[in-house]
Order: sequence, then structure tokens, then C-alpha cells
Amino acid sequence: MTKGRLRVYLGAAPGVGKTYAMLGEARRRADRGTDVVVGFVETHGRKHTADMLSGLEVVPRRTVPYRGTTLEEMDVDAVLRRRPRVALVDELAHTNAPGVRNEKRWRDVEELLDAGIDVITTVNIQHLESVNDVVEKITGVPQRETVPDAVVRAADQVELVDMSAEALRRRLAHGNVYAPDKVDAALSNYFRAGNLTALRELALLWVADRVDDALQDYRQQHDISGTWEARERVVVALSGGPEGEHLIRRAARIAARSGAGDLLALHISRSDGLTGADPAHLSAQRRLVESLGGSFHQVLGDDVPEALLAFARAENATQLVLGDSRRPRWQTLLSGTGIGSQTIRRSGDIDVHIVTHAHVGRGRLLPDSRGSLSGPRRARGYLLAVVLPLALSGLLTLVDDLFELNFASDMMLFLIVVVGVALVGGLGPALVAALFGSMLLNYFFTPPLYALTIQSRNNALALVAYILVGLMVSSVVDVAARRTREAARAVAESHVLANLAATPIVGRQALDDMLERFRETFSLDSVALLEEDQGGRRLVGAAGTSAARTPDEADQLIEATDTAVLALRGQPLTDSDQRIAQVFAARTGQAIEQIRLARAAAEAAPLAEANRVRTALLAAVGHDLRTPLATAKAVVSGLRSPDVEIAPHDRAELLETADIALDRLSGLVDNLLDMSRLQVGAMPVHLRRIAVEEVLTRALDDLGVSPRSVVLELAEGLPPVLVDPGLLERVIVNLVSNAQRYAPPGAPPLVGGSSVPGRVELRVVDTGPGIPSSELESVFLPFQRLGDTDTTTGVGLGLAVSRGLVEAMGGTLEPEETPGGGLTMVVSLPTDATSGEGAT
Repeated sequence: MTKGRLRVYLGAAPGVGKTYAMLGEARRRADRGTDVVVGFVETHGRKHTADMLSGLEVVPRRTVPYRGTTLEEMDVDAVLRRRPRVALVDELAHTNAPGVRNEKRWRDVEELLDAGIDVITTVNIQHLESVNDVVEKITGVPQRETVPDAVVRAADQVELVDMSAEALRRRLAHGNVYAPDKVDAALSNYFRAGNLTALRELALLWVADRVDDALQDYRQQHDISGTWEARERVVVALSGGPEGEHLIRRAARIAARSGAGDLLALHISRSDGLTGADPAHLSAQRRLVESLGGSFHQVLGDDVPEALLAFARAENATQLVLGDSRRPRWQTLLSGTGIGSQTIRRSGDIDVHIVTHAHVGRGRLLPDSRGSLSGPRRARGYLLAVVLPLALSGLLTLVDDLFELNFASDMMLFLIVVVGVALVGGLGPALVAALFGSMLLNYFFTPPLYALTIQSRNNALALVAYILVGLMVSSVVDVAARRTREAARAVAESHVLANLAATPIVGRQALDDMLERFRETFSLDSVALLEEDQGGRRLVGAAGTSAARTPDEADQLIEATDTAVLALRGQPLTDSDQRIAQVFAARTGQAIEQIRLARAAAEAAPLAEANRVRTALLAAVGHDLRTPLATAKAVVSGLRSPDVEIAPHDRAELLETADIALDRLSGLVDNLLDMSRLQVGAMPVHLRRIAVEEVLTRALDDLGVSPRSVVLELAEGLPPVLVDPGLLERVIVNLVSNAQRYAPPGAPPLVGGSSVPGRVELRVVDTGPGIPSSELESVFLPFQRLGDTDTTTGVGLGLAVSRGLVEAMGGTLEPEETPGGGLTMVVSLPTDATSGEGAT
């Protein structure tokens, strides 16, 4: 069955009109005769959106009972039975109600796509996993619902729905996004102009990256190797020398001048070139690149210009930055054209910058190990093997009589030529030079002259010795070159292995980075990790484009674990590359195992927490339950004793003491029961809309506080919240009583309330001793009484239960430091049943 196509409308911010745009597309398709149904669309009470929805077929929603209320979710099975050509599914990041088959709505969408149904959906930029933390820093509002970036990146089409910050704020002010009573709070909080501008930039950059990925796929599918200058990318080549930092900063300035250019630093570990890379320099240069917003890459390559240009073309780079050579000029003349010149000659449409620096011509940090003989160098050797003997023969013909040279002198000069050719081209060219030189010696300098015959046995022996000496010297030079090549290869491999060993293998991101480094190191098209599953092999992770999804699609397979293989696509690995590849595979296997262990630890964490709670409970019960029981027991025993006469006022005092002890005992048992229910998810919650002021009044009445003992600062026009009034009342009582306990004399605690889009925030503020910032979260652990020396206050369940109750109502309870000292508890409560994506 052909998989359905996914189209995503990505909103730069709530209220830009992505749902409206989705419905517009649906109506256009329906007018063309396409079978379109609405799987789930949330209008948020907006008239224009509701008008666009009219006339489209809507699949009835599924109702889900949840904690005393009823929630509506998309009926996936009904959509599958209907089998339309296109289904509309709003709010991709939405979390489904408990009891629904899939926890997240994007899982529902995957089911529809697998069934061959095209899906059009919406999501806001703040709900993408990769930018979730950035959005929270910008807006100050945590986004509880996220969708993996990979889900949106895999879409066949992503369309950005965007508008300027000023236009969106005008739309909000006109009441086209939120109800009028929420507009002022929204404009002064989430919808500030700076927030909206930052969100817009995030959305534009994310979509630009998505477009860039699509461009790379297109270029690869159509075998386009030329550079398309759609976006400036600057690659700076690093040799590991001291000039690297200068080159990086120069490249960063070039990238910055383009406005939004990318900076990529590349070090090539090579087996036929510079092996004097200093690991300390490379490590410092990597940190510098990353601090400038760039990325560091390392690949293996025998031909440095070719490897450099292959990487640049693969990354669609537009400019290359290279440092001028550190080799002395005489060394350049002996070894031929330098890397910079070769790169310029082969670069094509990529601009190449040769940057001078303070270390030009000062030599390398380590001796030049240029002993491996490349193809061009061997070609020069063969050319010299023919040209030099001929030139020497002509020269000696002219000067033999002048300098009275004999046959032995001529032969020694020819031997020098052979050694020189061996140094340049190795064994093959030296052999040609020795044989060709012996023929010239025989023809021009051995009697009878100008004939290939030899009269003297001594001359014949000398020619044979000349050939043997030439061959032996050439063989020694060639062996040295091979040994140098092997040593250089070992150094290059050690650099790769050292970087690999220094890379931590913690979490899913480490696995993805490992695969990407594998691909870059061997210049592969893609690397995919396939793991055995019940239905065969499943794709766990991939790097590169057009990754293999089955072993049959791979050009080469490398075993990572007993159940996982790496599927490679691209150029085949050589035997020497296989060693490094096996190390990468082993590290990948370790990353997989680490992820499994982390998952197992996460699954075991609730059990460990439950055991910790039981242990602490047993330790606490010994005192906190025994004390009120002992008090009540002593009072009752005294009252029942026939041997003791008790005055009426003493009897009343004893009964009051017993009543207080039993009240403490009852409250403690209630907390223990609530903690137990919260841990197993069995706490009954009856949600309904109610004004915050009403619950707050009840809570303060229960505490019996005087008007001056608590300061109230509630914003006007707070919207009603969707909560369980009884549970919220308990939370407020607990927080206010804690604040009173620690508030200094003359500084009563403050209870404030304000509205943000979709939520109401209550703040209980005290200016007491406070809690160290490192221990703020510890106050929510059961049986914790940080800084509390009064052991009569209970087992420390109050705040743990309060947070559990708030979260059970769909809210959050977070601690903050009060400016100037003290503790602020922030209770964030939803204002409607859908705490999902909010405005669209």
C-alpha cells in the first residue's frame, strides 16, 4: 500500500492563521472533487475559522471520560473506516486523553499515513522539540506538548504561516485571536513584540534548514555535483597547526558578511600529506568554531585537495578558506604543486581564499613525512627517468673530453640520476631510469661507441653493478615511502580514534552524532542503523540522505551488535578503512546499549521511588503517627480512670488536647492516602469552571486568617479556571499556611493572581529565610522538611501532595526565589479543557 502524503502548516506563533490556511487548502481541494474530511479541527470559538469549516464533511469526534469530565479526541478508527483521500488533523503536538490508543496526536497521523490517507495538519514553532527550550527562555512559558522534529521534517511539504509582529498584535487587539477579557494580558505577556519577532525568526530559520535539506536531496537524486549558491557556506581547512585560529576567525567574518552564512571547519587526516597535526591545537580550534556558531568535521583522505573539495561539494559550500603553506619554498619546489594551488585549479565554481598568516614558510611542527608516492608524483618520476638520462648523456658528450672524464665517472653520474629519480618517483621510475641509463652508457660511453655491444668484461661488469645498485637504492627508497605511508595512516587513524574516544555516548543525540561522524569520516552518502524487530529490521537512526531502510538497499553492512547492523551507502570501504569502521560500529553498539540501559533505568525509577517512599514512611510513622496517638490515648485513659478526679475545666482542656491530636492524625492519614492515590493515578478529580477568587476566599476562611495576616493582589477580570475546587482549596491552604509559618513578623505573605494566554497564575510569596536555589526542587520530595527543626509539623508530605494535586488538575506548581529573600510558590492553572496548542 502506498503511504499517504503529509502536508504541515507551520505557524510562527499562535494566531497567525495556520488553521484558517489549512481549511482554505481543504476547500480548494474539495472544489476540485477531492474526497476531503475533517478528522479534527479546533476553531477556538473564532467565527472566521468556523465559517471556513462549514460545508466540509466532519468525522464525529470520540468522547473520553476523564476525571469527572468529558474530553473530545479525534476518532482515528472512524477516519480509517471512512478512508477519505485527504484528512484534516489540527494541532499535531496535542496530547491525547488517557485511554486513547496513541498518547500523541502525531502518532494518530502516522496511522492515517500508513493507511494511504493524505494528511494536512498544523503545528506552531514553539511545539517543535528542538526549539522547545529556546522558546521557554524567550517567552517564559514552558511548552508541555512537543512533537519530534523528525516527524515534521519527514513531511512531503512544509508551509510557513507567518505575519509581522505588529500585524499579529493588531489581530489580537481586534479580538480575532482571544476573547476580549484575555487580550490585555496576552499583549503584555506572551504576545510582546520582542517575543513574536524572536518566534518568527526561529520559524524562518527552521524552515530554511528544512528547505536546505530538500535541496540537498534533490541534488543527490539528480547527481548534481556543482555548487548552487542558494546560501553562503564557508568551509575553512585546518591542518592542525598554530595558524588555525586565525583562519577560523577570518572564515567567520566572511560567513558573517553574508548575513546568515554557515561556518564549517574541516580537518583531513591524510595518509600522504601533513601528519603534524597537533591534537591540542585541533581541540582548541574545535571549541573556537563551536563558540562562533560553526561546526567541526574530520574526514580521512589520501588526496587532500580532492577530499577537501568533495566535502565542500557535498555540503554545497560556496567558499573555501585555506592558509598559505607553512613549508619552506625549497620544499615546495621539490615536492611540486602545493595543496592551495591544486585546490584552486580543481575548485570549479567554489571560491577559494588563500589567507596569509604569521607562520608562512616556517615549516611544520613535525618533520615532513611526505613519503607516500601519489599518482602525479610517480608520473613525474617516469618523466624524469627518461628526460634526465638523455640530458645527462648529451651533457657528458660535450664535456667528457674537456674534463677528461672516464667511464667510471660517467657511470657514477648516471647512478646519481637513478637515485634522484627514485627519490621522486619510487621503485618503478628508478628501474626505468637504471635500464635506460645503462643503454645510454653502453651506446655513448662504452667501446665500441654508438653500438649496443661491449668489448671489455670490466665494462660489462660495471654496467651490471650499476643496474643492481640502482635497483637496490630504489627499493630502499620505495620501502621507506611505504613505511612512511603506513605511519602516516596510523597517525591519521589515531586522530580519528582519539576524537571518537573523547565523544560521550550519552543519549539519543550521541547516537545520531556518531552516525553523522561515521558518514563524514569516510565521505559516505548515508549511514543507517538497522535493528532486528519482530517484523524484520527497523530503522533506528540515520545520517545523510537517501539512507537504506533495509539491508538489501545498502552497499555494505557492518555488524554493530548481535541484533543491529550499520547499512552504508556510497563508496566502498578499503581494507584499511574497515578497521576504523569496526571501531565506529563498536561505539555505535555501546550507544545503543547505553540507550537501552537508560530506558530500563527510567522504567525502574518509579519502583525505586516507591521503595524510597515506603522506607521513609516506615521511618516517619514511628514518630509522626505515634505522637498524636499517644496523646489521644493518654487523654482517654486519664478520663476513664476511676482513680482520678478531674475538674470540669481540666476535662474540657484534656478533650481539646485529644481533639487537636486526632485532627493532626486525621490530616496525616489524609495526606498519606492522597500520596498513595497520586502515585498510582487513582486520585478522583472533578473538574469544573470556577472563579479563582471564590476558591481563595474559602481557603482563607478555612485557615481562619485575619484580613491583615495575608495580602491579596489579584488582577481584575481573571478568567475562570478549570479545576477541582476542593483540591485547589487544599493546595492554597497548604501553601498559605507554609508561607505564614516562615514569614517574618510584620511581613505577611502575599497571594497574587494574573492571567497569561490559556492559564491563570497564582503566586504565594513570603519574605522568610527562603531555600537555596540548588534545593528548590527538593521541597517536593515526600518526607522532606528543609530547614524545619519543628518535628511536630508532620512527615513533610504537604508540598509533595500539593504538587501532585495541581498536576492532577492539569496545572503546574513551581518554586521561585523571592527577590530580596524568601520563597514564591507559583501555581499555574488551565482556563479551558484543552491545554494543548492554544491559538492557531
